[in-house]
Amino acid sequence: MLLTLFSGKFTMEQIFGEIIAVLLLIFLILPFHEWAHAQTAYWLGDKGIKNRGRLSLNPLSHVDPIGALMLLLFGFGWAKPVPVDSRYFKNPKLGMAITAVMGPVSNCLAALVGMLLFNLIGFLNPSLLAEYFFNGQPMNPTPIFYFLSFYISANVSLAVFNIIPFPPLDGSKVLFLFLPDKAVNFFYRYQNMFFIALFALLWSGAFSGVMSFLSHWLYAGLSWVAGLPFQFIK
Repeated sequence: MLLTLFSGKFTMEQIFGEIIAVLLLIFLILPFHEWAHAQTAYWLGDKGIKNRGRLSLNPLSHVDPIGALMLLLFGFGWAKPVPVDSRYFKNPKLGMAITAVMGPVSNCLAALVGMLLFNLIGFLNPSLLAEYFFNGQPMNPTPIFYFLSFYISANVSLAVFNIIPFPPLDGSKVLFLFLPDKAVNFFYRYQNMFFIALFALLWSGAFSGVMSFLSHWLYAGLSWVAGLPFQFIK
């Protein structure tokens, strides 16, 4: 968001659409992401998670003020991590991996819903998205076009980013399935240092290439799925 303002290449419709999308991410999608972790952990045996106040879709239970501000300004943020007690899982490593991966899955589902809505609006009233397209680019796009475009791409990016196998991202819990306990304990012991290293890697653009590649294919796959219902009603 802040980078968009600094670039000077924006319209009020674009800014309005992005603000609404970011607020929706902060107060709906991030809580949904964390709730997915909590609900999965609950199903797998960690019943105590209900008493920790995280088995809820209430944004106040999940929103981290600093993480929300970072997301609003820089497009990168976070919610409060869900405290999971893996001792209640029959297989702690597998349980943690399943619990972790459900966060990115929730973002994929949210993106899919956005794509379905985009296709539905385009099918019923194309003018609500854009008057027409020229060389694949929208001409005179409306706020709803910017909103849905940003909302979908943000969810895809969050899903891809979180599945990267680098602590403390969700993908690291999947990686831990294949590592010895000694290595896993090392990562947990120094997870704060890895969090700082993650920031440094993000600012350096180290993940840009792989994220762009994976986002492209995930976006294409979800778009294909979202377009299926409309193939039968044309």
